[in-house]
Amino acid sequence: MKVGVIGTGYVGLVSGVCLAAKGHEIKCLDVRREVVERLNRGIPHIYEKGLESLLSSVLAAGRFRAEIASVEALKGCEVILIAVGTPSTEGRIDLSQVEAASRLAGSYLRNQTSPCSVIVKSTVVPGTTDAAVRGWLEAESGRKMGDFGLGMNPEFLREGEAVEDFMTPDRIVLGGETPGTWDALEKLYEAWSCEKLRVNSRTAEMIKYANNAILATVISASNELANAAAAIGGIDIYEVMAGVHADKRWSPLLPDGERIRPGILTYLWPGCGFGGSCFPKDVQALLAKARDAGAEAAILSSVLRVNREQPHQILAILKRATGPLRGRRVLVLGLAFKPETDDVRESASRTVLADLAGEGALVMAHDPMAADNARRSWPELGVQYVSEWEPCVAQAAAVVVVTAWREYLKLRTSPLREELRGRVLFDARRLFSKQDFPGAVYLTIGNRPLERQTP
Repeated sequence: MKVGVIGTGYVGLVSGVCLAAKGHEIKCLDVRREVVERLNRGIPHIYEKGLESLLSSVLAAGRFRAEIASVEALKGCEVILIAVGTPSTEGRIDLSQVEAASRLAGSYLRNQTSPCSVIVKSTVVPGTTDAAVRGWLEAESGRKMGDFGLGMNPEFLREGEAVEDFMTPDRIVLGGETPGTWDALEKLYEAWSCEKLRVNSRTAEMIKYANNAILATVISASNELANAAAAIGGIDIYEVMAGVHADKRWSPLLPDGERIRPGILTYLWPGCGFGGSCFPKDVQALLAKARDAGAEAAILSSVLRVNREQPHQILAILKRATGPLRGRRVLVLGLAFKPETDDVRESASRTVLADLAGEGALVMAHDPMAADNARRSWPELGVQYVSEWEPCVAQAAAVVVVTAWREYLKLRTSPLREELRGRVLFDARRLFSKQDFPGAVYLTIGNRPLERQTP
C-alpha cells in the first residue's frame, strides 16, 4: 500500500520505517527541512535501537522517503497515518498538531477520487477521532465521512524497544468508523499474524489510555508501598516485592515447579517514579477527560501525586545519611527517563538534579545517550555534564544511579568498587545489592534500617 505518515517522532518514524520493511511504500512527512534531509541520508534525528540500520535498508530498497509536509507529498496515498505529538498543556491534551495534520489530510481528500482512509496513530483522548478529527477532515475536504475512511490505530511502543515492539506486537487494535477503514487496516497489517481487535475509534483510544493508566498505577502503588516500608523501618521493600511476585496470580507455576515471569513484574518494583512522553501526560489527559465527563477519577489523581513526589525521596534519604550537601560533589548517573533512549521528557533525573543543586551540591551528571538533550532541555540547573563518568567516582562524596543503563554495572568491578569505599552509593533502580559494595554506604528506596532502640 501507499502510505503517508504525518509526523516523524518516535511513533511516526518507527511506524513508517517498520511498515516499509514489511513491503509498503512509505512517505514520512515533517515540516522541518533539516529533519527531512537527514532522514533521506539515512540518519535518524532520534535514537531508537535498531532504527538506523532498518532505515538504511528501506531507503536502499526504495520503499521509504521523507518529504516536507504538503498536499502534493500525499499524492497517491491509500492510507494517511496521523502520528504527531499530543503534549500536555496545563493538564490537558494539546491537539494543535493533530488539528494541523487533519486539515492537511482534509485538503488532500478534497480532490481525491480513489478510496483513502485517515488513521489517527497519535495518542488522543476518547472522542477525538470521531468528533474533532472528523470535523476537521470534513471542513477541509468538503466531503462527509464515508467518502473517506476514518479510524484510530493506537501504538504500544516502548521507547528503546520500539522497533522490536512494532515488528513483533502482542496485539494490534484496529479502530474504525466505516467498514472500509477496517478493510484498509487489515490490509495494512496483513503481514502480522498477532491478535487483531476490531473496535470503534473511541474504544481504540480508551484501550491505549487504560493500558498506560494501569501500568502507571502499578508503578505508583509499588512506590507508595516502598515509602511506607521505609517509614516503618527494618523492612527491605525488595524482599517484600519478591514475596508478592511469588503469588501464582502474578507468576503462574508450571507443572514442573518452574515459574512464568511475565513482563508486568518489571512494573512491580519501586524506584524514583515514571517519566517519558507517555505515562505522565496520558494519565493527566485521561484524568482531565474523566472529570469533564463527571467522573471523579480519584485513583488517577493519586497516581500522579505519588509520582510527582517520588524523585524527592532521593534527596531526603541522602540528607539523612550524609548530612548537609552544600559544597560536596555528587555524581548522578543517568538522565534519560529509562535506558536505551535519549528521551529526557518528564525524567525523574531532572527533579533529582534540581534538588541536589538547590541544596548547594556540586553536581556532575552523565548519560551515554541523553546528555545533549538534558543540557538543551535543562539549562537552568547549572549542572556539569561529563562525557567520562568513571574518573568522577573518586571525586564524588556520593554517586546516585537514576537510570538503569547496563554501562553503570561497571561500578561493582575493580577499581571502581574500591573507590566507593567510604562513599555513598544511592541505587535508585536497584541495579546492585549492598553486598556488592563492602565499605560503601549503600542506599536505596524502600529500605531504612531499624534504628537500635534503648531498652
